[in-house]
Amino acid sequence: MAATASSAGLLLYREREGALQVLLGHMGGPFWARKDAGAWTIPKGELDAGEQPEAAARREFAEELGHDPPAGELLDLGEIRQRAGKRVRAFALRGDFDPAALRPGTFELEWPPRSGRRQAFPEIDRVAWFDDATARAKLVTAQAQLLDRLAAALAAT
Repeated sequence: MAATASSAGLLLYREREGALQVLLGHMGGPFWARKDAGAWTIPKGELDAGEQPEAAARREFAEELGHDPPAGELLDLGEIRQRAGKRVRAFALRGDFDPAALRPGTFELEWPPRSGRRQAFPEIDRVAWFDDATARAKLVTAQAQLLDRLAAALAAT
């Protein structure tokens, strides 16, 4: 039996006009191109061998968005399990990011299928700031738990 994939990610958040906003990325590639609901995610990716989750979350943010994450202390949001079984350890970070500054990393995929042609696609094709209700409608279903955990952690401080 194959080991379950383990990833780490970063949920950037800020406050605007008294409301909490989170930065989400729309998944790139042809499968997600025409989808919106359930097609947004926190910047995340698999841990390298021996890598600490906090370091992986910061690295993946930089790889997927093309910029280092803002400096600051990470707030551990714990682990979630996505539908396909992937485990995601998430961290929240207060900061800002201009969506126009996105310089996404890419991945290669044979496209169209069985064509023999390989094409490069952005890992995240766009990012945007969303309020809680909008973020819940756009996020991969399991990741909505992260919004609950962020709200609880912020309320406790």
